[in-house]
Amino acid sequence: MSEKNSEQRFPDERIVDIDLTKELSDSFLEYSYSVIYSRALPDARDGLKPVQRRIIYQMGEMGLRPDRGHVKSARVSGEVMGKLHPHGDGAIYDAMVRMAQPFTLRVPLIDGHGNFGSLDDGPAAARYTETRLAPAALLMNESLDEDVVDFKPNYDAQLSEPEVLPAAFPNLLVNGSSGIAVGMATNMAPHNMREVIAAAIALLNNTKLESEDLMKYIPGPDLPTGGVIVGTEGIREAYMTGRGSFKTRARVTIESVSPRKLALVVTELPYLVGPERVIEKIKDGVNSKKLQGISDVIDLTDRNNGLKLVIELKTGFDPNTVLELLYRFTPLEDSFSINNVALVEGKPETLDLRDLLGVYLAHRIVVTKRRTENRLGKKQARLHLVEGLLKAILNIDEVIKIIRNANEVDDARTKLMKKWSLSELQAEYILELRLRRLTKFSKLELETESKELAKEIADLKKILGSEKVLRDLVTKELQDVSDKYGDDRRTTIVDEASEVKPVSAAKAAAVDAQLADSPCFIVLTASGQVQRTLTEPTPLAKRKKHDAIRAVIASTTRSDIGFLSSDGVMHRVHASDIPSSEGAFEASSSVAVAEFLGLAKNVKVLGAFELTESTVIAMGTKDGVVKRLTADFQPKAEFEVISLKPGDEVVGASVSDDDHELIFITDDAQLVRFDASLVRPLGRGAAGMAGMKISSGARAIFFTSIKPSKTTLVLTAANNSESLGATDPGSVKISEIAEFPAKGRATGGVRAHKFIRDENQIYFAYVGEQPILAHTSSGKVLELENKLAKRDASGTPISATIFSAGRA
Repeated sequence: MSEKNSEQRFPDERIVDIDLTKELSDSFLEYSYSVIYSRALPDARDGLKPVQRRIIYQMGEMGLRPDRGHVKSARVSGEVMGKLHPHGDGAIYDAMVRMAQPFTLRVPLIDGHGNFGSLDDGPAAARYTETRLAPAALLMNESLDEDVVDFKPNYDAQLSEPEVLPAAFPNLLVNGSSGIAVGMATNMAPHNMREVIAAAIALLNNTKLESEDLMKYIPGPDLPTGGVIVGTEGIREAYMTGRGSFKTRARVTIESVSPRKLALVVTELPYLVGPERVIEKIKDGVNSKKLQGISDVIDLTDRNNGLKLVIELKTGFDPNTVLELLYRFTPLEDSFSINNVALVEGKPETLDLRDLLGVYLAHRIVVTKRRTENRLGKKQARLHLVEGLLKAILNIDEVIKIIRNANEVDDARTKLMKKWSLSELQAEYILELRLRRLTKFSKLELETESKELAKEIADLKKILGSEKVLRDLVTKELQDVSDKYGDDRRTTIVDEASEVKPVSAAKAAAVDAQLADSPCFIVLTASGQVQRTLTEPTPLAKRKKHDAIRAVIASTTRSDIGFLSSDGVMHRVHASDIPSSEGAFEASSSVAVAEFLGLAKNVKVLGAFELTESTVIAMGTKDGVVKRLTADFQPKAEFEVISLKPGDEVVGASVSDDDHELIFITDDAQLVRFDASLVRPLGRGAAGMAGMKISSGARAIFFTSIKPSKTTLVLTAANNSESLGATDPGSVKISEIAEFPAKGRATGGVRAHKFIRDENQIYFAYVGEQPILAHTSSGKVLELENKLAKRDASGTPISATIFSAGRA
C-alpha cells in the first residue's frame, strides 16, 4: 500500500519512528526501577517490602487487632489489592503467609488461623485460612495516627498510604528479609530481639561504636528453627562488610531408643530445611551407598512436641562417623549467604551491622520527635481552649448577657473576643458550651486539667529541647519492647568445629563408619550392673557400691557379648553398644543389665560371655539339670540355649573347661561337686542331663563351673522361709571348698550348712575365690567375718540380708 493510499484510508494514523535499542533500554530500566523500589527490596527503616507494609497498614485500618476475631485471608488480600497493591492477590497472600510462619520469621507479624504451610508443604488457599495482626505488628503501626511518618497517594491517588511504618523495634535485623530484584538481591538472617535492641541502645548511647564493637551484643543470627551455627568468621565478615556466609547444622543427640539400639535424634534443623527433605536425602544416600550404618528413619514430628527425627543406627557403627556422613550428604548441614541490601533514602545500599542499626535509630528518633511535636500541638491547643473556658466560667453572667443581647452569632463571637481578649477558637468553643459545664465541679475539673496540661507541655518541650532527653526516651521505649516481646536465644553458636568437606560418592562408599576394633573390658557386677571399660578392674582401697565382680571379659569393640538370662535365653549385644567409661569401672555411670536388655522383672541375668567359636558355657537349673553348651551361637539378638521344662529356670551359668568342677547348692543346704568332663557339651536344642538329685520340695539356688584351688570358698546364708522380704538377715557361713568331698553326677550331695533357731532354708549361696565381697539390695558393702567354718557348721548372725556376692 502506498503512503498516499495509507493516509487516505487511515487519516488519523500517526506513525513514529523510534530507536529500538533505546526503547528497550528505557523500558527495561523502568521495569528494573519498579522491581527494586516497589517490590523486591525492604526499606532499611522498618525492614518491610511495600507489599508487607501495605498488608500490615491495611489490617490495622481494618481493626484486625490481636484482641479481635480472625477474618478470612481472602478478605484481607482483597482489601490490600483493591486499595493499595494492585499486583494480584497471589503475591499478597504469599507475603501474608510468610509473615505468619513461626519457622520463617523470628517474631511473626501475622497471627494465622488454619493451614499456613510447613517447611515441606505450602499453605491452604486464602479462602480457607483466617488472619489478624500479631502483637508485634501493633509495634509496627504504633502512633501511626500522630503524624510520625509521611503519607503518599496510593496507585490511583484516591487514598493515601504511609511511606514507611513507625516500627517500634528493628524489624529488618530481627526478622531478616529475602528478595530478588533486577541486578541485585537481598538475603538477611533473623536475629534475637533482645540482642538487637541491646546493640541499638549501645549505639544510641555511644555513636562512636563500630560493627566490631556491636558484635559483643549480637554474636550472630538467631534462627527461628534453632540449630547450631558452626564458625563465626563468615558472620564477622557479613557484619563488617554486609556480605558473608555461615554454616548451620541440625541439633543432634545420640540416644538409646531401645535397650540395645542407638539412634541420632534430630530436634532442630537448619533454617528453612524441612524434615521430609532430610528423610528423602537420607534414603537416597543409603540407596546409593553414600551413607552407612543407618537402619531406619522415623519422623515423630507433631504439633505438640515439635520436630523429632529418629535416625536408627545399625549395630557396630560409630554414631559420630555416621553423623559426619549425614552432614556431607544431607541438609542436616546447610549454608546461609548474607547479603545486606536495603533501601536507604530510596536507594539500594549494602549495609554493615552499624549502618543497619544506625539507619533504624535515625528513623526512630525522627518518629519520636514528630510524635512529641504532634502531642505538644494537641496539648497546647487543648490548654488554649481550657484557658478560654475558665475565663467564661468566671464571668458566666456577663457571657450569657452578651450572647442573649447579640443579634447574630458573629456579633456575639466578636464581643466575647473583645471583652476578654479571647481568640476566635476560644470564643467559638464558649459559644458551643453546654450549660451543664457551668457547675462549680466543672470549674475544679478545668483548673486540674489546666495544671496537668501545663505539666505535660513542659515535659514535651523538654524532650524537644534536649537531644539527650530525646535519646533517653527512645532508649526506654526500646528497652520496654525488649522486656515485653524478647525471648531467649534459640540458635547455638560454635566458634570452631572440624570442617566437613564434601566427598564423592565413590570416596563415601570407602569411608569406614564402623567402630575401630580397639581393646576393651566388659564388666558385669554381682548386683547386675554392666559397663564397658578401657582398663581392667583393679582391687579398690575403699569399697564402693556395686563393686563386687561377677564377670570380666577382655574383648574388643567389634565383638559380640552374650548375656544369659534365667529363662534360658542368650541376649547377643555388640560390645560398642554397652555404655562405657573413659577408664576403669565406675558404678555411677554403669547401667542395670536387666534394664539395658529390656528384661521382665522376674528374669535375671546370670552371666556374660564372649561369643566365640571356643566358648563353652555350663549352666544349671532349679531342678538340678546341668548342661554344657557348645559354641552354637545363632546370629540373632536373642536365642534359646537350653530347652527348659515347664516351671524350671536357670540358676547359674559360667564358662566351663574340661578341668573345671560343676557345683550345685540347694535351698535345703545340700552341695554337690563333680568333674565337668562328666557332662558332654551339647547343642542349643538339648535339654541337658541330671546334675544333682534334689529332695522333694527343695530347689537349687546356685550353680557354677570353677577350677577349685586352696583359695576357693563357699558362702551360704540361711534364714526362715516364712519371714517377710528382707526382714530376717539370718546367718552366714564361709567354708573352704576342700571341706566338701567330690561326688558323682546326679547324686544328692552333702550338707553345707547347719540350721539354727528358726532357720529352715539357704536363701543365698556363692562359690568363688577369696576374698568374697557381699552386697545388700542397695549395693552397699556388707561386712563379713573372715573366720572359716566346717562344711556342716552353723552360721554367724549378720546385720543385713545378702543380695549379691562376687570377687573384689
